Amino acid sequence: MKAIVITQPGAPDVLQIAERPIPHYGPDEVLVKVTAAGINRPDIFQRKGNYPPPPGAPQDIPGLEIAGTIVEAGNNVKRWKVGDKVCALVTGGGYAEFCNVPESQCLPVPKGLNFVEAASLPETFFTVWSNVFDRGKLQPGESLLIHGGSSGIGATATQMAKALGSKVYVTAGSDEKCVFCKSQGADEVINYRTQDFVIEIDRMTGEKGVDVILDMVGGSYTQRNLKVLAEEGRLVMINTMEGKNVEIDLSIVMLKRLHITGSTLRPRSVEFKAAIADSLEKNIWPLLASGKIKPVVNAVFPAHRAADAHILMESSGHTGKIVLSFDL
Repeated sequence: MKAIVITQPGAPDVLQIAERPIPHYGPDEVLVKVTAAGINRPDIFQRKGNYPPPPGAPQDIPGLEIAGTIVEAGNNVKRWKVGDKVCALVTGGGYAEFCNVPESQCLPVPKGLNFVEAASLPETFFTVWSNVFDRGKLQPGESLLIHGGSSGIGATATQMAKALGSKVYVTAGSDEKCVFCKSQGADEVINYRTQDFVIEIDRMTGEKGVDVILDMVGGSYTQRNLKVLAEEGRLVMINTMEGKNVEIDLSIVMLKRLHITGSTLRPRSVEFKAAIADSLEKNIWPLLASGKIKPVVNAVFPAHRAADAHILMESSGHTGKIVLSFDL
């Protein structure tokens, strides 16, 4: 099969097409002929040599989400059959013509969606559900602040939180991106380049603060996040793009009885990811089928232009998801 491989740690041009054996699939796995694969920030970190794949995952083929058609199924597979159209969360190897996946990490392509749209779902939807709703315990009627609201994660979190009955505040880095966030359903948007989100959230909430914050920035945002959390608020960290070493005032945590948590998804067990898949299929997949939640694909690149897709992601010039196609 053809695969996009990381020839050595480095800039986007280290991504090259190479021939690789079609992967073996286990008794509890399916083999998917990949039509499209989503691009995510962890792919960038892996390409640079800063995010090694977990044991058992392909070491030089990035890619954490795919969509395509099942062409083989292991002996223990019960739900899926050859010919089924699925999207799936994978631990690596998504930038290839074939990928093996535990059957429990597959979900049906939602009604009305094509493979490119379906490939944009798994990594962001699994991440948002696990962190905002499982860890952050966001409830209907509560408020959510999302940093990086114009990203794939941000757009997904906005749509999901709004669909399930929460008020959504977002930060973004340009007026254009703020308009995009509004189009995704955000109630209030803050341009962090021209506005101080602490001042704005205090003003917007009457100094009450927000119940949950989804943060992928870290660094100097951390202490400021604590200031705008409501009592019993929850700060959920999913990345540290500005830095992982921070100093915070613990008295704020104690006085407001705050919860600080975070997670990474890739190294978690198949069972853990299967539970998220079940929750998504029950709570979110019907909203995708009805059109209440819609995938947001900013750009589609043919697989051989994976380097260009990475350049776009690193520029932060996109809104929504970037997808590779093996059909173009």
